[in-house]
Amino acid sequence: MNKSVFAGFAVGTLLSFAAITGVKQGLLDTPAHASDSNTYRQLNLFGDVFERVRADYVEPTDDSKLVESAINGMLTSLDPHSSYMTPKTFRDMQVQTRGEFGGLGIEVTMENGVVKVVTPIDDTPASRAGLRPNDYITHIDGVQILGMTLSDAVDKMRGAVNTDVTLTVVRKGKEEPFDVKLTRDIITIKSVKFNREGDIGYIRITSFNEQTADLLEAAIDSLNKQIGTNRLKGYIIDLRNNPGGLLDQAIAVSDDFIDGGEIVSTRGRHPEDTQRYNARGGDVTDGKPIIVLLNGGSASASEIVAGALQDHRRATILGTRSFGKGSVQTIIPLGSDGALRLTTARYYTPSGRSIQAKGIDPDIVVSQTPPEEKKTSTLTGESALPGHLAAEEGDEMAGSDSFVPKDKSEDKQLLYAIDLLNGARKDAAFLGAGRTTASAMAN
Repeated sequence: MNKSVFAGFAVGTLLSFAAITGVKQGLLDTPAHASDSNTYRQLNLFGDVFERVRADYVEPTDDSKLVESAINGMLTSLDPHSSYMTPKTFRDMQVQTRGEFGGLGIEVTMENGVVKVVTPIDDTPASRAGLRPNDYITHIDGVQILGMTLSDAVDKMRGAVNTDVTLTVVRKGKEEPFDVKLTRDIITIKSVKFNREGDIGYIRITSFNEQTADLLEAAIDSLNKQIGTNRLKGYIIDLRNNPGGLLDQAIAVSDDFIDGGEIVSTRGRHPEDTQRYNARGGDVTDGKPIIVLLNGGSASASEIVAGALQDHRRATILGTRSFGKGSVQTIIPLGSDGALRLTTARYYTPSGRSIQAKGIDPDIVVSQTPPEEKKTSTLTGESALPGHLAAEEGDEMAGSDSFVPKDKSEDKQLLYAIDLLNGARKDAAFLGAGRTTASAMAN
């Protein structure tokens, strides 16, 4: 069975349940199989309930929907990131990770029975309509979301290009829900954008899809040519409000800046499941100073990159504490029945830190000043998600601010980073040339 890191279910006969649990006839009452016996009884209970619902519910039921709902209930009880994907949802996910898909351009999760906006994606209908992190979507075209699964809600928001959809939004600071009308579009995710800021290269990474590492290397090459290697003072890598994506792309992006040593490790339930990912050597920036911008909307793959560069002292992390999603999800295809998205491991930075429900603290804390109406609606963090995977040790940390002003002249974090690289501002935490790598970190 093929698996991928984004980081059949049978019902009806006792034989099916025995196959699932590994229980063999004649061994149920032995002490060695007491746990299996209990599991067998629980699955029998599920089968009894399933059959009673099929037979006696007030209206005829759809067996496949009953099983799908049962699977979803089991997975969503584990943590906010485990879920079952129908064949359609699985296909949509595969398209999205390739960097192009149809829809509104919005990252969402389910909370308290309604859809919660994680972040709108840049230059999409969602961002142009002014949707914000922590907005709650309660209705889609007037239909209440309460009672839907997340995949059902996402399916309703998707549709043919150039068709309209109306979302009813609840926002902290607003007394009443309000409607937002959006026109569906082809969402092409160019996950890397860049421009020149004087003699500084500014690179924004919006997500980690299959194209990200290649686009990053092309951006660095272009900026080198525009500015000139001798004049270029350094790079600003903007990971703010980047919700993450593919683990291999986070590793490849980190590898672009690190000469050697560990980038990240993942540790699952069993010691033999531990995997370590190391840099192959070679720094595409030739040791130029790097400042990474981070905030409460920076999650998962973004935190892997920031944690690796911070531990290797290869970059200065500036902004506010990150989201704190330190878990890895494996996509397990189930043939024609869709796929399972299952949390299978925690990840650790090179120094051994787990940032699950904690986040990464910046080397230089610079907060934005959101407008009055946004002050209560821009805090995000893993520790606030119901049912989240607990921190391994120590205190969990509350979320931090995710507000980024659209006007560059009001972006305190970006302006602070530019001043540092230009030498107009001094800070003891700024690494300057930033040539310290893994060998120095270990000393």
